[in-house]
Amino acid sequence: IEEEATRRKKTCRFIEEACRILKLPRVATSTALVFFHRFYAKHSFQKHDRFEVAVACILLAAKTEESPRKVVNVIDECHKLRSRATAAGRTSGQSPNHSAPPDHMNPKSEEFNKLKERILLLERVVLHTIGFELSVDHPYKFIVDQIKLMIQRRQVEFISPDPKLAPQKLRDMLMNRLVQDAMCFANDSFQTSLCIQYPSFEIAQACVFLGGQFAKASADWTTVLEIGDVENFASICVQLIALVAEKKGGDKAAYQAMRLELERLRRASSKAPSKKSPPRSPQPPAPDAKRPRTG
Repeated sequence: IEEEATRRKKTCRFIEEACRILKLPRVATSTALVFFHRFYAKHSFQKHDRFEVAVACILLAAKTEESPRKVVNVIDECHKLRSRATAAGRTSGQSPNHSAPPDHMNPKSEEFNKLKERILLLERVVLHTIGFELSVDHPYKFIVDQIKLMIQRRQVEFISPDPKLAPQKLRDMLMNRLVQDAMCFANDSFQTSLCIQYPSFEIAQACVFLGGQFAKASADWTTVLEIGDVENFASICVQLIALVAEKKGGDKAAYQAMRLELERLRRASSKAPSKKSPPRSPQPPAPDAKRPRTG
């Protein structure tokens, strides 16, 4: 299980970097990652080359999100990226290999044509595996709508606001900070299989909560977010905290504080009647976001 999780994370980083090089919008990147997780929920990593599956997922997601890219360009850029990663010893954890394959493949070569055929075949296999379900709900819209509502209703505030700033300025700052940090957690969530474990709005709830912790904001989170299943909520948060805590420069004290707050919410919810989670809503393309500052 641990080895599979490592493979997922490494390949997800590969997909994210490839999509960045191809200048795909973030929503297309997220859709490619969802397709990848759905595919390997039914197939073995031993049976299919995960990098070739990743390329097929990128091609399919780009078309799905109306940002198509030429097959030759996608394969060429992904091959160069994989070659560089192999040379640096990042794809499988081996020591740097200076005899890695060359960055460039001749598009007219037999090797390239065979790779192209495998990718196009895998694209059809992915399509069949996901049951032709190309519509993907992402957590982004719920995040933005929820934070806007919280700010408008003044249900959230900085724990230690700057007394020199006007109230409206503070609310604008809080809005921007919450959206940025929550979006970062949402983007990070696609490096795990959370997108096939839980509904997008439950992931969004966890991202808003964790974004609030990073922004040092205070709110009655279970009430404001209308958390229906606290155990699901806590499980999502714990997985996201574990993922981000692995990054270089992670603030261990901050993550420990988040875990303590989660435990407090669990205890509080056990004494209160359960609430229904909000319904899903259509998800528009997401804005890009920088990763949370953990240092």
